[in-house]
Amino acid sequence: MPQMNKGGKFIFGKSLIRDDLTIHLPTQTLTEYHATVEEKVYLFTGSKVTGGFCVTRKGLLEPSKLGHILTDNPALPNYKTTEGEFIKYKGRSYCWVNISENGVIQLNQQIMDFLNLNIGMELLSIRSNDIAFTMGATAPLLERADNYEGEIKIY
Repeated sequence: MPQMNKGGKFIFGKSLIRDDLTIHLPTQTLTEYHATVEEKVYLFTGSKVTGGFCVTRKGLLEPSKLGHILTDNPALPNYKTTEGEFIKYKGRSYCWVNISENGVIQLNQQIMDFLNLNIGMELLSIRSNDIAFTMGATAPLLERADNYEGEIKIY
């Protein structure tokens, strides 16, 4: 998958929000982040510019400098909230969802509404850092992706 410009963010692909509210994450994303190993992932609100959400898992978040998100919100690491129920914390909102072994996330209408997502949207899967990747819904980066001359695979 491409970098859209020299030194720019690496794009894994696009994920379509299907009619059944599922999202298939790009294969390389699953491999790099070992996203399916815990069978659950955390979704958290993206930036105002990029929209969408970021994806991580307990094994990446807990030992990181952002591990306080889990220690300060014990319902998250123990999965004591309802799947897809967001908890607000320091300007962002966090929830957990199940992920299938082949990288499919099942959203629900609560998540869709909370994140301003719609069926048929293509989310751009972007390498953010070693803790999480972004599923961007808006922003100039998506416009550039639409105008990109090369191939960006849709999942």
